Amino acid sequence: MTPTRFLVAQAANADWQAALNDCVARLKSALAERRAGGEVADYTLGWCYLTDQLAGEAENIVHGLNRRLPSLTWVGTVGLGVIAGDTARFDEPALALMIAPLPAHAFHLFSGRQPLHPGVGGFHPHTALVHADGGTPDLQELLQELAARTASGHLFGGLSAARNRTLQIAGGVLSGGLSGVAFDERVGIVSRVTQGCQPVGPLRTITHAEDNYVIALDGQPALACALQDLGLEHDLPLDLTAHALAGTLVGLCTDTEDLALAPGLFGPDTRVRHIIGLDPQHQVLAVADEVAPGMQLAFCRRDAQAALADLTRIAAEIRAELASTGRQAAGAVYVSCTGRGGRHFGSPHAEARAIREELGADLALVGFHAAGEIARDRLYGYTGVLTVFTAPA
Repeated sequence: MTPTRFLVAQAANADWQAALNDCVARLKSALAERRAGGEVADYTLGWCYLTDQLAGEAENIVHGLNRRLPSLTWVGTVGLGVIAGDTARFDEPALALMIAPLPAHAFHLFSGRQPLHPGVGGFHPHTALVHADGGTPDLQELLQELAARTASGHLFGGLSAARNRTLQIAGGVLSGGLSGVAFDERVGIVSRVTQGCQPVGPLRTITHAEDNYVIALDGQPALACALQDLGLEHDLPLDLTAHALAGTLVGLCTDTEDLALAPGLFGPDTRVRHIIGLDPQHQVLAVADEVAPGMQLAFCRRDAQAALADLTRIAAEIRAELASTGRQAAGAVYVSCTGRGGRHFGSPHAEARAIREELGADLALVGFHAAGEIARDRLYGYTGVLTVFTAPA
């Protein structure tokens, strides 16, 4: 057993106390085994992800964690699903925990109550895990501002997802805004973004746009281009046109190299957004993001097979990078869009198992299904963000 490895536990139970007891017992057993094997490292940071069926008991869960594992500082949030090890629990009451033996001064919690200020107390943030409320005003600008406070400019994480109560955990239970944990340069990470959609038409240039309205593509009416790329007749009745576009999204990017990463695949900088309206009279499309002339756009649809293959690709890239630098995976956090969870891949466990097939069957992996994913300084959709914590091999 490798002493530097993180530890993970999960439980599915409508009784929050039973779920917590199960997880804590598993972690304590694993800790005792490590101690018996001669490990002396102190476990200092913990992740706590819970599904929204347990959101009403978040304060009780965090209080129980602080009481029963007092040496750990906890961060986390709520999702429609949670991931631990090779198991995903989607749309059922479940709890997922991971703990890590990081140097106590190598990380720092932040929130609206305790903003991240580089250099204060001698702490210099290099990267940061972020959990956020999707209803936060100017969220994209806040993410860019937060990224600018880190040396690498690299964030990773996602938006809370719940049908009842969104919340975050950063020492205690919080609501609204954003929070998380920043790491200094002593905490090594490797992170990648995987897309969940596949282009169904050519790459086009937005030539006329206002706010979130796409008016023209390649000098042609936007709606006409969409129908052409989808292989639909231009004189379809409005209800059939709206139905066809309901399952269509757009991939947006300012860099043509990103959209052309590989034939039929989006690159990591592409933002996938819904089509939220259409004007058949003026041939205009409305999308769920601001657009501007010069941006690149491709119409796309969700594709489970392509998405799973792309997830395997990024995990293999991470494995190769670790091997080339003489590092190993100590633990990992995976944030996946709710649109990718559940039955999208044919099995709720498909993503977790694909990651572990590439990075090791004993990888301590934790994560949640989010309402939006955060990578670098951007907010994404229909993606997966895989972040691996590294240690010497």
